[in-house]
Amino acid sequence: MTRPSFGAAASVVSRLRHNQPMRHLAEEFIAHLAVERGSSPHTIEAYRRDIGEYLGVLESRGIISADAVTRDDVGAFVSFMRDRGLAPGTVERKLSAVKSFHKFIVREGLTENHPTAHIPLPKVPKRLPDVISIDDADKLLSQPFGSEAPGLRDKAILEVLYGCGLRVSELTGLGFTDIDLDAGFMRVLGKGGKERDVPVGGAAARALAEYLSSGRPFLKPRGHSRHQDPSAVFVNTYGGRLTRQSVFGIVRRYGARVDLDVHPHTLRHSYATHMLEGGADLRVLQEILGHADISTTQIYTHVDRHHLREEYLSTHPRARVR
Repeated sequence: MTRPSFGAAASVVSRLRHNQPMRHLAEEFIAHLAVERGSSPHTIEAYRRDIGEYLGVLESRGIISADAVTRDDVGAFVSFMRDRGLAPGTVERKLSAVKSFHKFIVREGLTENHPTAHIPLPKVPKRLPDVISIDDADKLLSQPFGSEAPGLRDKAILEVLYGCGLRVSELTGLGFTDIDLDAGFMRVLGKGGKERDVPVGGAAARALAEYLSSGRPFLKPRGHSRHQDPSAVFVNTYGGRLTRQSVFGIVRRYGARVDLDVHPHTLRHSYATHMLEGGADLRVLQEILGHADISTTQIYTHVDRHHLREEYLSTHPRARVR
């Protein structure tokens, strides 16, 4: 029996790798995000959902192999999203996920076909972030929270979100060893697993200190519970680490009490805007917020210019004369 040559065997292996079903390749991509890029569970789930929708469209067109995908097939996915009435920003995000997927499987040698290589992302009109005024922030944070453990926790959550500009995932991920109130800093784990030190002081530090001393010790069930997380700063009444959804609910509830429609990212946006209005340096703000690119931070300069215009219109005696 004649053995195949080394080159022929390599060719067979190459064909086998290229003929893997798209859904198998998608699982390899998801594993890459989790293991090599250290993406958060929330990010991984978003990619899994977006790629799954894309593969569904391909399969409806009879395509299960990466080698068979064309630009027209990718265009069909874009049309599918627009027909569903998705916002431009959502279309951009999902198409970006698809482009990342194809780039990965080409780089890994799983296909030589790169149908998204020259497909540009759709232009999305820049939308200024939602912010509240300093007066509204004061109204939100000055309302009664109560002296019981849940109230102390909720006040600390709102004060830290507005006073430190954290993302929700950064807040819920805080552990006791991450906080040094004496030094005035907290260590947070941001996007891509990058750690950074964030200043904490004033009202946020006071609310956090009061919660840690008089609230957190009482937020745990009696006896043993698998839901407990002794290392977590912000927990529910069972001692389990708060979820992102729980924090969203807490912020929305207290906002509604004072007739404000706010969510956690509103407080982060407001923090950044009010810092710039107070004269903060853009590069310093970039570091505090954990932005990889300063262009992300620069969107707040547009909000700042809006603030300056409003100040001009409201104070200059001839500003509104026509």
